[in-house]
Amino acid sequence: MPITVNGSSVPLPDDPRVSLLDMLRDRMGLTGTKKGCNQGACGACTVLVDGRRIVSCLALAVQYDGAAVTTIEGLAGAGALHPLQAAFVEHDGFQCGYCTPGQICSAIGMAAEVRRGMPSHVTADLSAATIALDRDELRERMSGNLCRCGAHNGIVDAIMDVYAGAPVPARDAALVGEDAA
Repeated sequence: MPITVNGSSVPLPDDPRVSLLDMLRDRMGLTGTKKGCNQGACGACTVLVDGRRIVSCLALAVQYDGAAVTTIEGLAGAGALHPLQAAFVEHDGFQCGYCTPGQICSAIGMAAEVRRGMPSHVTADLSAATIALDRDELRERMSGNLCRCGAHNGIVDAIMDVYAGAPVPARDAALVGEDAA
C-alpha cells in the first residue's frame, strides 16, 4: 500500500531502512522538513502522520504504509499561508528559519493533543474535561522542538495567537481528523 504525502500517493522506498525524513527530503525533494540532529532530540524534522506529530528522522518510511503524512509544504492551501505560518511571520517566530517547519507542524499536532484532553507534565488538573492552553502548558508541550536562535518568545506568541481559546481552524481539523468548531 502506498503512503500519502501532502495528498499525493507515493510508493514506499524499496529499501526498508530509509527513514521517513530521508524519503521526504532526498527522494521526494520536500526539503522544508529539516534534518537537524538526526537523533530525535531537536524536533526540526517534525511532521504530521495521520494527524499526530512525529520526529521523522527516527521513523522508517515503511512503518507508515497506508498513512497520511503532512509536511510544512502541505499546510498552505489555495495560495494562502496556513494561519500558523502567517502568525509566525507576524510575531517574528523565526530567525534563521531552520526549526520553523518542525515548530509549525509540532504546534498543529500539539493543539490537537490539547483538544483531545491529553495532559502534559504541567497540566494542573488531570481529571479536567478541558485543558487550557496557557504559556506554561504550551512551553512544556513544545519543549521537544528546539530553536537555537532564541526566537522562542515569537514562537510562543504565534502559537498562542492561533490556538489559545480559538476555535479549531478548519484546515487543522482536516489534518488531525477532528470536526472544526
